[in-house]
Amino acid sequence: MKFNLISNKITEIDVDTIILSIFMSDDTTNGLIHDIDLALNGSISEILSRGDHKGKLREVTEIYTNGQIPADRVILVGLGPEKDFNENSIRHAAAAAAIRARQLGARKIASIIHGVEKSQLSANDTVRASTEGTILSLYVFEKYKSENKFDSVESMSFIENKDIESDYLLSGIEQGKIISNAVQLARDLVNEPPNVCTPAFLAEQAMQIDDDANTNVSILTEPEIEDLNMGAFLSVGRGSTRKPRFIVIEYNKKLLDKVQPLVLVGKAITFDTGGYSLKSASGMSTMKADMAGGAAVIGALQAASKLKVPYPVIGLIPATENMVSGTASHPSDVVSASNGKTIEIVNTDAEGRLILADALVYAAQYNPKHVIDLATLTGSAVIALGEGSAAALFTNETSLAEQLLTSSESSGERIWRMPLYPEYTDWMKASNVADLRNSTNKSDTGIGTSAAFLQEFTEGYSWAHIDIAPMAFLSGGSVIKRLGPAGATGFGVRLLSHLMIEYAN
Repeated sequence: MKFNLISNKITEIDVDTIILSIFMSDDTTNGLIHDIDLALNGSISEILSRGDHKGKLREVTEIYTNGQIPADRVILVGLGPEKDFNENSIRHAAAAAAIRARQLGARKIASIIHGVEKSQLSANDTVRASTEGTILSLYVFEKYKSENKFDSVESMSFIENKDIESDYLLSGIEQGKIISNAVQLARDLVNEPPNVCTPAFLAEQAMQIDDDANTNVSILTEPEIEDLNMGAFLSVGRGSTRKPRFIVIEYNKKLLDKVQPLVLVGKAITFDTGGYSLKSASGMSTMKADMAGGAAVIGALQAASKLKVPYPVIGLIPATENMVSGTASHPSDVVSASNGKTIEIVNTDAEGRLILADALVYAAQYNPKHVIDLATLTGSAVIALGEGSAAALFTNETSLAEQLLTSSESSGERIWRMPLYPEYTDWMKASNVADLRNSTNKSDTGIGTSAAFLQEFTEGYSWAHIDIAPMAFLSGGSVIKRLGPAGATGFGVRLLSHLMIEYAN
């Protein structure tokens, strides 16, 4: 899909669909909307005066032009209340309009820049959000379909505002494309079936980022992982014939001796049966998505290179399966992590924290400014926050929490800060045979116990854990309005991309 700017008079643009937008408070037309309204003999004004379109966020109404202007149709989309307007309003309005345009067979679309005349947002932020909403909403995963259900929209042209420098708009479009393409990469990886997306496959996909001159990708195999004494990580994959991979992506590595990096760690269980603590059939149905944290980190590293982030960013992705066999870990096994701490495996389905433990220890060698891990870690997070509502944030660093929450607002990927009470750590240290246990096997000890376990492997640096289980893979029945179809969301890529744009290291 091509994106560009267009400066033609709006009533003369040669496209099949024009997208306009209004706030809920608008009951009269103005600006470019007024120009179209005049050309269509007051059709838009009549719709508004009758209350047939109220401007609710994502509300769409199509108006056919009957040859009065070159475009075949106009799609009017609501921006919601003006007082609530933000970048995410733009994303959702652009998404709703783009989906409706595709349903109507549109190929070439022109859109006004939503809300730019009435908001405090910069032109760059506004057009970036429009670009993100458009691309993300039109995503499909039809790789294994014999027939494609959807035809493609060929182009989106944003109508230039004479008061805005073109460079700002072009920069916003480019950033929106980079971020959205990185999200699509993460979505593709999560949507792949588990017989395709194995640890080796995930490593191969990460290697493609190596094309960037400032990015280096290394893949550590089982013998090399053993040399690093990553006993916790290796214990998870013992039951699988598919060997683990430890993926290391280093962007701007040449600056590591001058600047502390941002280190991103992503859980990548490419399929999770639960091991001997076997999941139910329904509980296993979406477990190909248990590598969504790793996919998000791969996407974020691709975005870092394309956005030309001016400091080092490191991605660490431990990838393995959690299967059942004669060599799989038993409940009650004791393993040693690479920092020497011993762990009693109370529950083999609490495996994500085991692979993250060794990756978090590995992160310390980079002398990081911050370490952020993303993981579909607990069903408790879904229960606490609700499917599609927000991811759970835990951190030992207030300033990092503030940065992440600010980036959450601008990216539209919601996170909610949760506590890290000392009692959570006490729960995890209550093993009779080891330094830690990987689970309490009690449902009422809270999602904080998993974060408290991870914190034991984060000595010496600022750290945040984001449990993305509520957000990584959404069902078709979710009441949350998605930017795209059901299935993989690519959650975390936008959050991290906006963090890298908004904050210097």
